[in-house]
Amino acid sequence: MTVYTVGIWIVKAGREEDFVRAWQELGDETKSDFPNARGTLVRDREQTNKFISFGPWESTEQIEQWRASETFKVSVGKIRELLEDFTPHTMDLAAQVR
Repeated sequence: MTVYTVGIWIVKAGREEDFVRAWQELGDETKSDFPNARGTLVRDREQTNKFISFGPWESTEQIEQWRASETFKVSVGKIRELLEDFTPHTMDLAAQVR
C-alpha cells in the first residue's frame, strides 16, 4: 500500500527562491539514497511564501528510514534556516480520481 509524505512549508519573506533550490537539492539527494522516491513541490498563488510538498512511498518503514537518514537530517537542517514554520505529515490515500 502506498503511503504519502506531505509537508507544509512557510518560508521567510524574500527567501522563497533559496527554499526552492534547497528543496530541490533535498529531492536530488533523496533520489540517490532512495531511487524510487518521487516528490512534488507546489506554491500557493495568494500566500507566495507557502509551499506544499508531497510524494508517494512504498511503506511507512521506508519513510522512517528516509527521515532518519543523514541526507534528510542535514538537508532539512539547512532548509529550516529559511522557514517560519514547517509541518510534516504521513498520510494514507483516502480517494483518487484518474
